[in-house]
Amino acid sequence: MVLLMLLEFTVKNFRSIQEPQTFSLVANKDQSLQETNCFDSGLSSIPKLVRSAVVYGANASGKSNLILAMVMMKDVVINSAVRIREGDKFVNVTPFLFDRESREEPTEFEISYLDDGVRYQYGFALNSTRIVKEWLLVYKARKSQRWFERNYNNETEAYEWYFGSHLLENQKHNLWEESTRNNALFLSTAVNLNSEQLRPIYNWFYHKLVIILGGIPNPSGFNLEYLKKSENKANVIKFLQAADLGITDIEVEYQKVKSIEFNYDFSGPSTTIGTPRDEEIPIVNFRHKGANDENIKLPFEHESHGTKKLSLYAESILNVLKSGCVFVVDELEAGLHPKMVQFIINLFHDNELNTNNAQLIFSTHQTSLLDTDFLRRDQIWFIEKNDKDASVLYPLTDFSPRVSENIEKGYLQGKFGAIPFLGDLKF
Repeated sequence: MVLLMLLEFTVKNFRSIQEPQTFSLVANKDQSLQETNCFDSGLSSIPKLVRSAVVYGANASGKSNLILAMVMMKDVVINSAVRIREGDKFVNVTPFLFDRESREEPTEFEISYLDDGVRYQYGFALNSTRIVKEWLLVYKARKSQRWFERNYNNETEAYEWYFGSHLLENQKHNLWEESTRNNALFLSTAVNLNSEQLRPIYNWFYHKLVIILGGIPNPSGFNLEYLKKSENKANVIKFLQAADLGITDIEVEYQKVKSIEFNYDFSGPSTTIGTPRDEEIPIVNFRHKGANDENIKLPFEHESHGTKKLSLYAESILNVLKSGCVFVVDELEAGLHPKMVQFIINLFHDNELNTNNAQLIFSTHQTSLLDTDFLRRDQIWFIEKNDKDASVLYPLTDFSPRVSENIEKGYLQGKFGAIPFLGDLKF
């Protein structure tokens, strides 16, 4: 099986982030928790990667912006060639606004990952109207192969292109180059025009990078098609039982309702009322074991907020573990008990469950996770604003804490930064 692993993500000049900030999943030489929290990369230069990493910071420090940067990069890769039209703007591209020069500079993203032992380093820079530059480096050995590069020259108002000999589909690059709009990526355009060599890179973003914003796993509710497969349903029930939610079964029943279609004629006073028709709407129920072994049916809407959230997480987490994806969650702990958060993290640290080396990245305020018996030092990151009001990202390892040091206590006391400094409120 081909394993795909995230190494690093770098973002520059995006929202509260001004200077380049790099988030890394490369493990250091620390021997602690290696068997559970790390896995082998297959490369001698990067022996091990961590299975999970967490970002701490005060409110408005930039945690969500770091994850939004990943969302933005993924969105441009997937949609720039097919959903954006000529002349459309990248409406979500917002540079660092508190600096005059930064406001005029492009936003930049770069990601580095491993695919079956080969390292890919892909990135691009863009402003609201165009892709300013784009590049792809491939490391099949220690020396990089530059597959392609694209730079916009402001003086000539034209792109300068480079195509390396390792891009085997070179005979087609003229067509792909001519077809690439100013506001589209070359990677996305080439794949849309059937580039098989570049397709795995596009597919990494499309299939292997799973991101949940605001702690909401699935705003539309259960994926009923997923539950129709008996194996999927059984796994979801096992997941909920392991989380000690007291759920024994999931049932879907369909309730008939009357639906009437109204047709409005805005050019005149007439309104047409269609013929009433029957429709079926799905109702999800959970079964609980009550007193005297009584089987109690409880509608999903009557469950607690935490139960509903963890239930909606189940499909995403099970699929991520099965497929070996990178799972990124903003505010993982929202609405969940601290033990539930540890439960989710432990799924990624379990060698028997996480056989395909799925990785978890999340932001949180839950300080109980700052325990070196649970997380390694290289799994813990902080983000805070500097004196220019720009977000700065840094790992716990920058402080070289002692082995026996209480990390949670040190963090809350401000030893590692990334906490709010509260003043007095007086009227």
